[in-house]
Amino acid sequence: MTLSRRGFIVAGTATLGLTACGNGIGGTGAQQLDARVDATRDYLRSRYPGTQDLMNKAVGILYMPLMTEAGFGFGGAYGRGALRINDVTVDYYSATQATFGLQIGAQQYAHALFFMTNEALAKFRSSDGWAAGADVKYAVPDRGGAVGVETTTALDPVVALVFGQAGLIIGATLEGTKYTRIIP
Repeated sequence: MTLSRRGFIVAGTATLGLTACGNGIGGTGAQQLDARVDATRDYLRSRYPGTQDLMNKAVGILYMPLMTEAGFGFGGAYGRGALRINDVTVDYYSATQATFGLQIGAQQYAHALFFMTNEALAKFRSSDGWAAGADVKYAVPDRGGAVGVETTTALDPVVALVFGQAGLIIGATLEGTKYTRIIP
């Protein structure tokens, strides 16, 4: 597939726009990011009580308090978060995603990745840039606020929960999202 000059300009503009739009985190450092992660964790516990069981079983959790996604044919998403082990921040990460297809609009959402095995967590932490793919299983909140996590899902190496969606793009997926360690 060749990318036309016009498509390249649109993709570049979308990427710059997402980079420039402060998604509520800005550059205020680790304290601000940790406060947002605390609020996200507390929101999950209160809104989706079933996540407490996942939290207890997970060896590590990556909280991404706010992802901002926008697209017009080409699009992308960006956000920052923190990896916690035993509810203590050990690293900070950015998440980026590029998309192409029939899309127009913008949305914001949060997500959490629950690492259920030491191997999955070690692979994530040792990579230069880990990309979410087919090995991520999704837990979906129902209308009552419960999280549908079956025994088989809880045994998967990584369980993702996408929540708090607001905006004009329908759905949110983490496939192809690249996570990179950062210093806030």
